[in-house]
Amino acid sequence: MADEWNSVTVLRKRGPTAAATKSSKAVNAAMRSGVEVETSKKYGAGGNAQHMTTKNTAALDRETEELHHEKVTLSVARAIQQARQAKGLTQKELSTKIAEKPQIVNEYEAGKAIPNNAILGKLERALGVKLRGKDIGKPLEPRGKGGAAKK
Repeated sequence: MADEWNSVTVLRKRGPTAAATKSSKAVNAAMRSGVEVETSKKYGAGGNAQHMTTKNTAALDRETEELHHEKVTLSVARAIQQARQAKGLTQKELSTKIAEKPQIVNEYEAGKAIPNNAILGKLERALGVKLRGKDIGKPLEPRGKGGAAKK
């Protein structure tokens, strides 16, 4: 029983966490106390890889022919504008009718838009004019029920 009173239990604080030892405050304190401190910088640490370019900008400038987007042809742009004016619609009214932003109609009429078949289809139906294929600017043939025209 005398053995119980002679044993001693010592409670200690835990050592600093990994994050705490990496802080600049902890590193500076260790350096002041004369402890050896090893620092290393990781290659590319903190760099966002998304924004790195793989090609030289001068090389990109020379490749403008290959890298440009196809725009709407002037004949399509003119056909949209003429059909809209024939129906007495403004660009804003037409955009509301096809559920798109007014800026999109403006870009298509200016010939600056990148062709999108979904938008061209909406414009064709709203204006009743073909905007794709050979007969650009010609009226759309009305479709009968079941796909066949009635005689």
